[in-house]
Amino acid sequence: MINEDNSVNINEADGKAARAYHHGDLRAAVIAAGMKRLRDGDDGELGLRALARDVGVSATALYRHFPDKEALLDALADEGLRRLGALQAQAWLKAGGGHAGFKATGIAYVRFAYEEPAVFRLSFTRQMSERCQPGADGGEVGYNLLRAGVAQTMPHLEDPDTAALHAWALVHGLAMLLLDKRVEWDEAMVEEVVGLTFGGNA
Repeated sequence: MINEDNSVNINEADGKAARAYHHGDLRAAVIAAGMKRLRDGDDGELGLRALARDVGVSATALYRHFPDKEALLDALADEGLRRLGALQAQAWLKAGGGHAGFKATGIAYVRFAYEEPAVFRLSFTRQMSERCQPGADGGEVGYNLLRAGVAQTMPHLEDPDTAALHAWALVHGLAMLLLDKRVEWDEAMVEEVVGLTFGGNA
């Protein structure tokens, strides 16, 4: 169920957009450039022209991959979800699954939002369902981990989907409170709050 190979290589893609293009993968290069702009706080400049300049091509060269800005933003949002899922999968595996793994995925979710606020906000504000190609949902890995965590830690529940939604609402709500400066980041606090729902101490 857990697929670790679910995104552009996180450690190598960013900052190598132009070199990626010369290797023939223009789409991946543009996505990497867009993710870098998001992390650097340049999310106001996510148009096709700006990213074309970043990778050293004309804007018209991008239209085969992104027919308009909406398609580009959808691709960036999808990549954000893939990266989130990859980090959660790594956290799950490192903790050994079960209660500890479930808690680790929740903490990873909140930490990702805190460390990558622009990517997180974009990923969860795009309405992609009607335009998403079958099998191209970047959030699939994260949601599968959520369901797996519920199944392993709360096998007695008759409605695991409701429990999964409850757990998702908890980490997403905490993430938004942090991003909106309603609470201050504190690692111990995040672990304690997530543990209340994700059963890390069970």
